Amino acid sequence: MSSPYDPQRETPPQEEPIDDLMIRDDEAEHEDAGHKTASTVREIASRIPESLSAIGRDISRTIERAISAKDDYVVAVKVSEDAQDKLEQLVQAGVFRSRAEAAAFLIDEGIKTQSALFDRVQQKLSEIERLRAELRGMIGKEDEKSGV
Repeated sequence: MSSPYDPQRETPPQEEPIDDLMIRDDEAEHEDAGHKTASTVREIASRIPESLSAIGRDISRTIERAISAKDDYVVAVKVSEDAQDKLEQLVQAGVFRSRAEAAAFLIDEGIKTQSALFDRVQQKLSEIERLRAELRGMIGKEDEKSGV
């Protein structure tokens, strides 16, 4: 009866795992095997810039989403068929991930280009608030006079 610790027992040779980047001893003797390994290494090396670029894009998108996530508000809007088609074109072209994202971008850009209008609106709102405060003040004085 033999045990696994029996020094006389022959153990089958264990094969090393095959790695495309490693040259096995029996392949080193063959010229075409060395060529195969070299071409595999070149293929892997040629994919590195593409992989790094993809990782960079993924990181950039993740950061953009994280930064903009705090500013997300949902607004339901009706748009014309033409506007819907334009939004869909932006998504199909890969510029945006969704129509909502494309619409948000276009709204922000529209607000930027109409900054003069929004400046005037803000001035008018300030004026309206000043007039309301003045009216509240007048009513408060009348209440004091009447003893209420």
